[in-house]
Amino acid sequence: MTPADLIREDILSLRAYHVPDSAGLIKLDAMENPYPWPEALREDWLAVLREAELNRYPDPQGHDLQAALREAMGVPLDMALLLGNGSDELIQMLALALAKPGRKVLSLDPGFVMYRMIALFAGMDYVGVPLRASDFALDLDATLTAIAREQPVLTYIAYPNNPTGNLFDAAAVERIIQASPGLVIVDEAYAPFTDQSFLPRLGDWPNLLVMRTVSKMGLAGLRLGYLAGPREWLTEIDKVRLPYNINALTQASASFALRHHTAWDEQTATIRAERAKLFDALAASDGITPYPSEANFILVRTEPGRAGAVFQGIKDRGVLIKQLHGAHPLLADCLRITVGTPQENAALLTALEAALSMD
Repeated sequence: MTPADLIREDILSLRAYHVPDSAGLIKLDAMENPYPWPEALREDWLAVLREAELNRYPDPQGHDLQAALREAMGVPLDMALLLGNGSDELIQMLALALAKPGRKVLSLDPGFVMYRMIALFAGMDYVGVPLRASDFALDLDATLTAIAREQPVLTYIAYPNNPTGNLFDAAAVERIIQASPGLVIVDEAYAPFTDQSFLPRLGDWPNLLVMRTVSKMGLAGLRLGYLAGPREWLTEIDKVRLPYNINALTQASASFALRHHTAWDEQTATIRAERAKLFDALAASDGITPYPSEANFILVRTEPGRAGAVFQGIKDRGVLIKQLHGAHPLLADCLRITVGTPQENAALLTALEAALSMD
């Protein structure tokens, strides 16, 4: 007997999610906050961790953490919260709760790869609606046509979008929510880097849920995501959540950080300022075209056929970014650059200039 005898054929045809080795490199490939935990808070945080009862299971609902999230993020009081081990687990919960043969998940492409992958894992069909080729804007007519034709039970809208960084027109998103026969999940993973949000509008439509993560604000290592929406929906989705899914150290650390969120707000403001500077510098570079971003990264397009060489040239000079050429037809010749510290961004620009000058 071999794995091919028992493993599903669609799983056998996949490759596992790949995370490149970043040892010794400036890491600008994964949309992380480049700044460490604020030094002034470290001792108080460690004191909290010393009190954690690791011999006991964690709070199964994370009540203290939920209270901290509500206060820091302004979650409407009449909306419920569901915690996940990163947004990925929440996407998995949604798929498991709604999956039936023939049911479909719809999203906008290119978009977050886990919408498609987890739909496949759950045995659901995935429908990707292409964005507009010129500027990655949402094609409302095509999206509404696909919704009417496919009748998806789950529709994901990344707001801002990953990997393109742009923020879709809010009125178009409203039309999609209104037209959808199933749940619409507005994924606001990059909420710290934009001033727009659907979180305050929860309750305006009965089928709207908002998903967020604390990863991009600077807590990626904690692996914490949260889903907000009407209690009647989250009560049912909670039934497929594995027990004790948020460990005690994550709960204690995230609760502490959220109660001192102004320190991370300052880091976010710095990243947003650096994003503008980096965009201007990239726009002034010959041989690449940057796209406007409301996230903590910038998508750039190289001259035709140059993406691989430019990516490798930058990596050879000690900086790791994300190679997107080949990931989707609309991402041909594209690379994605996470906004780093001023020093990291300067190193990136130096490496990019050298890579662009190569024959």
